[in-house]
Amino acid sequence: MSQQLIQALDNLFGQLQRLAEDQQVQLTCEFDPDWLSPCQQNEPDKQGLIEWLPVLQQPPGDFSSVESALGIPIHPDLKLFYTRYWSEVIDARSARGNLQLLQAWNADDFERLQQNLIGHILMKQRLKQPVTLFFAITDEEDFIISVDNQSGEVMLEQVGCIPQETLAPDLATFINQLQPVVSIEE
Repeated sequence: MSQQLIQALDNLFGQLQRLAEDQQVQLTCEFDPDWLSPCQQNEPDKQGLIEWLPVLQQPPGDFSSVESALGIPIHPDLKLFYTRYWSEVIDARSARGNLQLLQAWNADDFERLQQNLIGHILMKQRLKQPVTLFFAITDEEDFIISVDNQSGEVMLEQVGCIPQETLAPDLATFINQLQPVVSIEE
């Protein structure tokens, strides 16, 4: 499955870059000199925005400390999703509406992401619910998109509740259904 997910992610990030080129816009975000990333291109502009492009993680991030601390393996699709690229959050459209794919901007952000995933897993365990791992947020309040840690299915999940809806059989299938969106900074 990992090769299919790599291809899906590479296609999505390629579509994002082509879309930006076609619309003649740069992928930008606010520049923070204390929050640098391998994604950053050039120097910040006069409005304090910095151009960025997704960059392959070299070496890829590692979830072994999370797995060790929790005593459970993390689904390989989720690990690959978060360790393929350094990137800003990606806006996308699905059949169900708009969403944002979470990504790690830098090594510190990856560490923070892991801490948030640990918190989510501990909450699921405390509620005696199956473990899910979030990777996207939706426009709907309190709804996230997650991977079921056992099956690898992509689920729509209301925070704190057992997911009730399967969106795709796996992460590669879900990613392949998305259309990236480029927003123009004002």
